[in-house]
Amino acid sequence: MGTTVHLVVVDGDESLLDMAQARIDDLEQRWSRFLPSSELRTLNDAAGSGTPIPLSAITFELVTAALDAWRATGGLFDPAILPSLVAAGYNRSFEQGQSPPLPAPGHNPGVCARIAVDAAAASVALPAGCALDLGGIGKGRAADLVVEELLDRDVRGVCVNLGGDLRVAGEAPDGGEAWAVGLEEPDDPDTTWGVVGLRDGALATSSTTRRRWSAADGTTRHHLIDPRTGAPATAPLQSVTVIAASAMEAEVHAKASLIAGRPSQSALPMLFVHDDGRRESFAGFETYLW
Repeated sequence: MGTTVHLVVVDGDESLLDMAQARIDDLEQRWSRFLPSSELRTLNDAAGSGTPIPLSAITFELVTAALDAWRATGGLFDPAILPSLVAAGYNRSFEQGQSPPLPAPGHNPGVCARIAVDAAAASVALPAGCALDLGGIGKGRAADLVVEELLDRDVRGVCVNLGGDLRVAGEAPDGGEAWAVGLEEPDDPDTTWGVVGLRDGALATSSTTRRRWSAADGTTRHHLIDPRTGAPATAPLQSVTVIAASAMEAEVHAKASLIAGRPSQSALPMLFVHDDGRRESFAGFETYLW
């Protein structure tokens, strides 16, 4: 999934870690927009054809969850920003480098409303010009799925961290009730400035300082596209961290809140790190700090 994976299982064996890694690899093969044989690539390639594309149950669930998130955030989270993301230069896996920005495509922030979903057939048909990027929700959902599957194996505790989208459940490694989750400085991942205590839940961070590059015109681009403009978001924030029941929910609202420059869901604990380094907490986030 183009990111670092950390897996911790309490009272389990090595085979469970292997199982979890295999599951993450399987989900990447289904959901990556960079792999020509993925289900997502097949769906995107058929956009405008009028042909519904049947999806596996797990991929259909993710696509519908992404559309639900689009509605829940008033369009701030938009899985259909892929044409704008490619236009900004992010057209291949990040470690391979970015291409020069392209002329911006005709951006349509309401295109998700025209996606046809058939729940009975587990199929989806995209309108012409529409292409989905599930990177803003897929890592969180993968973390949730792996945790659920490991708990079914009767482990005492589990932590899955996919590049900062993290889900924990059960007993922590030291026997304590809460897992200690370090908070990194947005511009220095080697520096941890604080620790959050999580019992059973999730934490996700969205940042403009990681997947960032300089364009030929001298401007700096990043991967968080504002669906309202089709361009990289300009809110004066380095990062947003969200605590939620699921990693998928935390990931969606971290991105939506960073794009908006304000909390997209007032009930969720959040931490904003502003461009000047100032930290601002919402909905009791500070009560989770150790």
